Amino acid sequence: MIAKQIKGKDFYGLLAYNEKKVENDQGYVVDCGISHDTVVNMTKEFNMVRQLRPNLEKVVYHVSLNLPLMDNLGDSEFANLGFDYLQGMGFDSNQYIMYRHTDTNHEHIHIIANRVKYSGVVVSDSRDYRRSERLVRKLEIKYGLSQVESPGLKQKAGITQQEIEKAIRTGKAPIKLVLQQRIGGAMIRSNDIPAFIGELKKKRVTPMFNASVTTGRVTGISFDYEGVVYKGSTLGRQYSWNNIIKHLDYDQERDRSIILEHSGPSKGNARTIGEIGSGPKRAVGAPARNVEGLKNAHEKPNYHLGKDKGIGHVKPLVEDNPWNAFKLELEELDRYKRKRKLRRRRF
Repeated sequence: MIAKQIKGKDFYGLLAYNEKKVENDQGYVVDCGISHDTVVNMTKEFNMVRQLRPNLEKVVYHVSLNLPLMDNLGDSEFANLGFDYLQGMGFDSNQYIMYRHTDTNHEHIHIIANRVKYSGVVVSDSRDYRRSERLVRKLEIKYGLSQVESPGLKQKAGITQQEIEKAIRTGKAPIKLVLQQRIGGAMIRSNDIPAFIGELKKKRVTPMFNASVTTGRVTGISFDYEGVVYKGSTLGRQYSWNNIIKHLDYDQERDRSIILEHSGPSKGNARTIGEIGSGPKRAVGAPARNVEGLKNAHEKPNYHLGKDKGIGHVKPLVEDNPWNAFKLELEELDRYKRKRKLRRRRF
């Protein structure tokens, strides 16, 4: 997710721009902390609080929160995310209004907020870009979004040369990356195994357990997404079964039934794992003897005015999608140049 912040002086122009989108059926309000009214009346309401700090010039806070291609959120989820962002940036007692736009190639919201609180205190803008980056990384994890950066990246398996080349050809994010972010998000939003399985299925990821039919004992887990199967351990240590059960409530007897519903025969190689389930499958991962292995309470915003319109998947924008082909191509070129320099030094 990418957050773009702007501070300005005029509420009217910004409100008029967003309300024009609403009139043209290119946007709608999903949440607000003021009365949704005409542009003039909303401007007056913002300016009433603004008068508490008459000498403050840049009183308008405007931020857009942009999702990459692979991510999508319903209106209520997006409103909750926007509300969390405001709270995290210090807007805990401020006027605001939140619009969702539908006229671009990526899902995003615009938030207009008053930097002056009802108490007259001004929200600090000190190091706000750095604070925003840290906050966005946390929200990506909380809402199961693609992680542009992640503190836990060292525990994740890296993207291979072949996967990068495929991403450049297709313009789609590597499946390994998609699985990592969706599994990580499911773990955060779940507190037990049934909930974990349910969250994965919402994101079209099917878990497959290597489990004993007689005892129900699980020795590993794999994940199927769009016909491609990865063993948990090949995605990174944090996605192995042994690590997953450290974060989720698991009881062998209690969860035996649902585990067996999502298990298949294990013959000690990745191809067998890939054949589990209906339809042709492609398996990814090296052969192995065994496949290894907090529901967030969130207060909803005070207002929710929109309806989930199910925008769905759309083509990525070059500047907003961290996994677009152009950026991957630049990374590949940079890697090539470094290798070339090393060869010259040897000779």
